[in-house]
Amino acid sequence: MRPRWPTALLLVLAAGALAGPRARDLGIPFDGTPGPLDAITDVAGVTVGHTTLIAGEGKLVVGKGPVRTGVTAILPRGRGSVREPVFAGSHVLNGNGELTGLAWVEDSGLLLGPVMLTNTHSVGVVHDAVIAWQLRQPDLPSDDELWWSLAAVGETFDWWLNDINGFHVRAEHAFAALEGATSGPIAEGGVGGGTGTVSFGFKGGIGTASRVVQVAGAGYTVGALVQTNFGRREQLRIAGVPVGRDITEAIPYAGAARQKNLGDLGSIIVVVATDAPLLPHQLKRLARRVALGVARTGGVAMNDSGELFIAFSTAATGVGAGTAAAPVALRMLPNGSMDPLFTATVEATEEAIVNALVAGRSMTGIDGHFVMGLPHERVQALLRQRGVLLPPAR
Repeated sequence: MRPRWPTALLLVLAAGALAGPRARDLGIPFDGTPGPLDAITDVAGVTVGHTTLIAGEGKLVVGKGPVRTGVTAILPRGRGSVREPVFAGSHVLNGNGELTGLAWVEDSGLLLGPVMLTNTHSVGVVHDAVIAWQLRQPDLPSDDELWWSLAAVGETFDWWLNDINGFHVRAEHAFAALEGATSGPIAEGGVGGGTGTVSFGFKGGIGTASRVVQVAGAGYTVGALVQTNFGRREQLRIAGVPVGRDITEAIPYAGAARQKNLGDLGSIIVVVATDAPLLPHQLKRLARRVALGVARTGGVAMNDSGELFIAFSTAATGVGAGTAAAPVALRMLPNGSMDPLFTATVEATEEAIVNALVAGRSMTGIDGHFVMGLPHERVQALLRQRGVLLPPAR
């Protein structure tokens, strides 16, 4: 029997940032120089969209709700992502998660199409929807009978707040995220694929940040977008301060669930974009450095947590030409010049995670499960005690 879908769904197609402070607005210090938006969309051509699904409250009735989930779309070249691949590389720190398409990214060094983020049990429907959406695009020749796609869809397990077995994400929700993807500021916190996630015992979600660096006299941008659903409260560090140890109330997964380590059933997906001219093996090196940014916030890649990362560069064009095409002229940075990009990746990942937490708002989901948003003033007080809080950004 087909589950009855909830009739009251709130869809947020996020082109701009939601109201509320970001980490820097609270005076939280970070290393490095951010781009103008401090977002992955500082990399020219990258667009992002969200569809957020929130409906119902009270007792869980599988197939009816409550619903706390959604879809996020990251398009490396905007709509041009359909026909123009980018060089890419990936890294799996702990494999208890899913990001489809990585086998071909690893083999070919190419990513064709968007990277989508959703909940664990909606990967299939989003995967199919991406392919259907790509087939509808006008720049995909109608006579291209051999066109095919190995779509990239990542997931995190939003089981604590969301009716994850109700299959509430549908193809039209993926279409909406793709159609609504724009450049500019990005909504963060409990939106899109991060709507129902929990991180370090606080409300998790989507976060983003960027860095601009100089390499051999040229300027480049590195941007990161994260979907956070990982970490225990006591592990959380912000600006190096173990703030999670001092904020001990309202920890989710309490009691029997906590004893069974169910609080470790989480993951983080990180997407890194850059305009630096890097080849696939260099982007894989960049993706590995994401793990260092995760570690700065307290992540340790537990057994039941999936840490999956993908990095791409928009610099090269024409790299998806067919077998009869002429050789493609490429530019690349020497490996010895990559240290600023490694540093930028670590810094942007760390800040993106903290931005997701700062943007998270308290949420109640299935069976009355409550997850507290990060208490800004408490965090500021703890950082102030250590002498690391900056004057709030204006």
